[in-house]
Amino acid sequence: MNQSEVRLVRVYCSEKDHQHRKIIDLLHKDHQVAGVTAFRGIAGFGESGQLHEAGLLDVSLDLPVIVEFFDRPDKVAAVLPALHKTVGPGHMVSWLAQANLD
Repeated sequence: MNQSEVRLVRVYCSEKDHQHRKIIDLLHKDHQVAGVTAFRGIAGFGESGQLHEAGLLDVSLDLPVIVEFFDRPDKVAAVLPALHKTVGPGHMVSWLAQANLD
């Protein structure tokens, strides 16, 4: 199995205004990154400190969403400027990892 160096990026966003959908479309349609997964949170808060959470009886449409993607470092570097326009400061983290891309 050939392992390649990849950059893994995690984007913290919200269901509000379909922000996560815009990010997924950007990564899939515009940049065709190697892999994307979105995780829907049950609770979370950001810089504002306002807690967003789902109860047993309600369906909130403003829950936290994590969009995670990976690809070769040069491809991720090309995607980041477009993501910075969509996501505010402090909403992305990244690190190097290994993946079998071949």
